[in-house]
Amino acid sequence: MDRNSAIGMTLIAVLLMVYFYFFSAPPVPPTTKKADSVAAILNKKEVTKSESIATVDSTTIRAYGSLGSLLQGAEDTVAVENSDLKISFSTKGFISRLELKNFKTYTQKPLFLINDGNNTFHLNTQFEGKNIDLYQLHYQSNVAKKNDTTIVTFTAPVSDQASIKHIYSIPANGYKIGYRVESNNIPLGGNTVAFQWTDNIPLQEKDINDSRNKTTVNYYLSDGTFSGISETATEVKEEALANPIKWVSIRQKFFISSIIAHQPFAGGAVKTIPNTLDSTYVKRAEVQLFIPTEQITKSSASYTYYFGPNDYKIISEVTEGFNENLSLGWPPMSWINRFVIIPIFKFLEGVIGNYGLIIVLLVLFVKLVLLPLSYSSYLGMAKMKLLKPEIDVIKEKNGDNMAQTQQDTMKLYRQAGVNPFSGCIPLLLQMPILFAMFYFFPISIELRQKSFLWAEDLSTYDSILNLPFTIPFYGAHVSLFVLLMTASTLIYTWQNNQISSVTGPMKSMSYIMPVIFLFVLNSFSAGLSFYYFVSNLITFTQQAIIKRFVDEDKIKAIMEENKKKAATGTGKKSKFMTKLEEAMKASEEARKQAEARKKKK
Repeated sequence: MDRNSAIGMTLIAVLLMVYFYFFSAPPVPPTTKKADSVAAILNKKEVTKSESIATVDSTTIRAYGSLGSLLQGAEDTVAVENSDLKISFSTKGFISRLELKNFKTYTQKPLFLINDGNNTFHLNTQFEGKNIDLYQLHYQSNVAKKNDTTIVTFTAPVSDQASIKHIYSIPANGYKIGYRVESNNIPLGGNTVAFQWTDNIPLQEKDINDSRNKTTVNYYLSDGTFSGISETATEVKEEALANPIKWVSIRQKFFISSIIAHQPFAGGAVKTIPNTLDSTYVKRAEVQLFIPTEQITKSSASYTYYFGPNDYKIISEVTEGFNENLSLGWPPMSWINRFVIIPIFKFLEGVIGNYGLIIVLLVLFVKLVLLPLSYSSYLGMAKMKLLKPEIDVIKEKNGDNMAQTQQDTMKLYRQAGVNPFSGCIPLLLQMPILFAMFYFFPISIELRQKSFLWAEDLSTYDSILNLPFTIPFYGAHVSLFVLLMTASTLIYTWQNNQISSVTGPMKSMSYIMPVIFLFVLNSFSAGLSFYYFVSNLITFTQQAIIKRFVDEDKIKAIMEENKKKAATGTGKKSKFMTKLEEAMKASEEARKQAEARKKKK
């Protein structure tokens, strides 16, 4: 192949790659294979209007015996609402639409957790040897009041003594809906009835990538095990559940759709199907749960639906283990969030309406609690700064003999009564709180659609400039809070380096981390970057105050006194320094033995 042919082939290959990348059709989400059921026979389409009438041929009606006549009729809706929910039921026995009245989407449209076409429900069983979907029958509806609870009953009468019922109970307020299914004197076949729920979750927040990475299916087994599908998975994920199941939830970033069993489900399967090329839907969730047939025939198949916010205070009262749906990090971060940060935030929320001010007060509280550690850290770094000239002399004297340098340096620390880790240990103890905030702010529904300064929504990123291109690992926007946080962190790092004994490459490395966070946090919650920015500002003030109370001359005098005591043998050696010296001696001895073995060889 000559040079021109090679160039031509390369150009053609590049053009083909560009064409298939930009113009190829997006992949079609996988579909679930349906059983030979009434749904398949009818080739069902979702309908909500009473004039939409399903027609079934006489052969099919005769094939399903006493249930055959219930396969045809007009599908209608029954509307019910309480102070928090607006619900529409299909006269086929399932929830066809559910709106959260007190919430809106990012574009300020009504927020639906169930909507026409986005959700499908099936209740598959067997009757007289044939598969049948109980949510394909037509039921008679009845709405009644019992105290402040609305009872919606759907009845499919087969005879005076035989019927199938779906009974929903809706309290005057709250996000829970009671549900019971009964089969009276109708012989359902098989050991289990399959409840199938498919939810094509639409985009309701600003950032689809963030929403997709926080959407999954969680489940809780009867033995107390909580688990779920990886929320950040970019491919189809499916898990088969062989053990009894207490509840399953379709968890979005801020909202949950869930079904909870009063008696455990016998087993099931869950699946999530992300389509990263789809900008309309976040993910598709599929849930299949097996209900023991005996529970339905004995009228003991009772459940509770939860459709509501992923708010820790609310979900903690839903059922056992349900608060695990709010991902607050690993211990000890989760403990800090549950028992410290969330209670304080809720208290401040009850007395202050400005969420930016709430964050500032939260920072002040945390800094006040950590003040002893901050003081100890500053004191430790001040001591290390005073010893730096003597450490430099040791390094110059020993040259490349690192082992001797370490021994002489440790001897200096011991004589001066200084713990070399006294400056960093307090900082390490503060890290769980910093990381707890990293988990708390992005999933805090309290910040959802709450504005502050230029940030229109503290639960997502703030943007002062949309770029005409995407910067890898950064994004296509500029977050001002992140810029301010990064600048203040760099200044804070520079200040610490002035009083730190760290030199060389390690000193330069300390400036890299703030730059990394500039990229990492650019698409994170504005509340988080604002918290870190305010935290840095208060740290500057805190260090300025501490500095006024730290007398370096006095510290130096104490260290000189410690050196004199060490020289006369009257000084005390701390347990930590003793163990550290022993470890260094053991390491040096092991090194010498290794060198001796090499020489023998």
